[in-house]
Amino acid sequence: MQIQPFELERYFARHEFSARFLLGPSDCESLSMQELLALADPEARALWEGLGLGYTESQGHPLLREEIARAYPGLGAGHILTAAPEEAIFIAMNVLLRPGDRAVVLTPAYQSLHSLARAIGCRVDEWPLRPRSGRWALDLDRLADLLRTPARLVVVNFPNNPTGFLPTAGEWQDLLALVAASGAYLFSDEMYRLLEPRPELRLPPACTAYERAVSLAGLSKAFGLPGLRSGWLACREAPLLAEFQAYKDYITICASAPGEVLSLIALRAAESILQRNRGIVSANLAAARAFFSARPRLFDWLEPDAGSVAFPRWLGEPPLEQLAEQMVERHGVMFVPGGMFAFAGGYFRVGLGRRNLPQVLAALAAALG
Repeated sequence: MQIQPFELERYFARHEFSARFLLGPSDCESLSMQELLALADPEARALWEGLGLGYTESQGHPLLREEIARAYPGLGAGHILTAAPEEAIFIAMNVLLRPGDRAVVLTPAYQSLHSLARAIGCRVDEWPLRPRSGRWALDLDRLADLLRTPARLVVVNFPNNPTGFLPTAGEWQDLLALVAASGAYLFSDEMYRLLEPRPELRLPPACTAYERAVSLAGLSKAFGLPGLRSGWLACREAPLLAEFQAYKDYITICASAPGEVLSLIALRAAESILQRNRGIVSANLAAARAFFSARPRLFDWLEPDAGSVAFPRWLGEPPLEQLAEQMVERHGVMFVPGGMFAFAGGYFRVGLGRRNLPQVLAALAAALG
């Protein structure tokens, strides 16, 4: 397999820990160890204090998988495989796809959601979101056209990174019906789920709504705990999950013992953590909306529906890629251009999940003059 360089991750490697102001991070405000451990219930606290640093169960700690499974009605711990989120994508793509298969991928998207399929030797057809009336919009007629040709896999990501788009319940049902009629598998990246501004907007996990769906989720984005490297795959098909497990045996084999217990603590305190993070996103969304909408000659603000990111457009000069280099080199403000998502046209990602976004926007205002 010849994998293309991961443009976004190489770009972050250059600037993330040196730039003073990060405009486009996708995760929510991280918790400290002290903050997280303070949320532990007695059972989890005892597990933490008595933790041994031996090997862990390759499918994931039973208590952790039981806690994860609570989010998937009709599924149990046996339907869950834990893995670092990026590792989980790598596992799923390599198990689900073979050279010559065809994949239909919603774009813009995190690069591994499409580049791994290409590296495997698959044909990848993109299904793009488009701006419409100040928001991002889904074209279900286009998906229907794409699925007239047989596809092995359809890949979606809702709430979407980088646009913040979320389908309505009706659009979600129509999407599932199209995929089911085609017989394709559905890989659903749900890393930003639980950051909806209102509970009624939240979609059910794909794996609970379609028998050939695989859901990806984890603690990096909505929970603000990327340092745990904690994620999972959920699916109904036991043989498919066994294939995922067999593939994982050639990667990390098992998870970090401390990370599993800390993940259990986080999931048991989910509502407290998520309420905090949704509050940060809500305040930052208002600030970002006001900032970019007040500069209509420079920016086209596109309102996100959910999640911790937005994807507005730069209308000024110089071109966005040149502007991004100037901003980070001269002013310490790091942009994330749309080219990092193979989506040109002046779009860039704005992170809404960290508390310092108002300071970042102030720095951007000063740099723009």
